[in-house]
Amino acid sequence: MSATTHGHNDDTLAGRLSRATDVSVTRCYQCGKCTAGCPMAEEMDYTPSHILRLLQVGLDGFEDRVLRAYSPWVCLTCEMCYARCPQEVDIPKMMDFLRAESVRLKKVNPRAKDFVSLHKTFLDSIHYVGRLYEVGLIAGYKARSWHLFQDVLMAPKLFFKGKLKLFPHLIKNRKNMSQIFKKAGTARTEAAK
Repeated sequence: MSATTHGHNDDTLAGRLSRATDVSVTRCYQCGKCTAGCPMAEEMDYTPSHILRLLQVGLDGFEDRVLRAYSPWVCLTCEMCYARCPQEVDIPKMMDFLRAESVRLKKVNPRAKDFVSLHKTFLDSIHYVGRLYEVGLIAGYKARSWHLFQDVLMAPKLFFKGKLKLFPHLIKNRKNMSQIFKKAGTARTEAAK
């Protein structure tokens, strides 16, 4: 099914998901293979098949439960669920959309704050340097998460083994990277409408 299945006027979470990602939750017939193969199912508050069902039913309050769920944040996007799905519902893409929506709507599960801190710091590194800058990632994550002294004794060992560079290796045309981020932000905003 295509994104047009839900229509342009469908403002439900499932409709926005379909428009933004072309993932249709109506394809799922609840066989449970996604959940059976998920290596993180035990850590989730709602299993992948449960999230799909909540989106299918779409009753008042269900969307809020999905957006405030911890499950999208512990999803590894390993694609085991996608590989096992007889209907080819792209659950990793769905989970990515749900993470972005929960951040956009300020409905992030409090248990996921460290994931959000790491995610934002990683994207900042790519945005400004053009590639991952490990020292900047560590410093930014520690500043955002307030885990200032966690694993601090590992840094000198990594540095002396040549695993941490003090200065970033910049890509040649960082301006293009900024334009990519700008276009991606505009596209996400348009898809959410």
